[in-house]
Amino acid sequence: MVTLDNKDDISHLQIRWTRLMGIMEVKFGKLPSVEALLFLVGLRELGTGPDKFTKEQKVNLMHIALCRLLAPQGYYELSHLDQDGWPHWTELKPLPFIDIFSQEIFLKSVLVDYFAEIYDI
Repeated sequence: MVTLDNKDDISHLQIRWTRLMGIMEVKFGKLPSVEALLFLVGLRELGTGPDKFTKEQKVNLMHIALCRLLAPQGYYELSHLDQDGWPHWTELKPLPFIDIFSQEIFLKSVLVDYFAEIYDI
């Protein structure tokens, strides 16, 4: 876990984030936003390919992504898959309140960790 008071952690995260962005730019032809990465994680976790999703389903995909990304830190655990194959998560503990800068660092950190399971970053 990246800590904001450790400059080495922040520097290491920035290096890994830059690598991830390079991979994504090559793969998709442009740099994705954090929201686009969340959507991609949600798609991977749902296990389906590209499809037409309603606005509500897109929001649900991003929720799936957040739950999956926060599961290793003990915030969520997978509860079950519904009849349509959509994962449902149980909150194990509430997220702490953190400022917007810390949220961005935290989110980048869990995204990099997630994609490190797929790519060499």
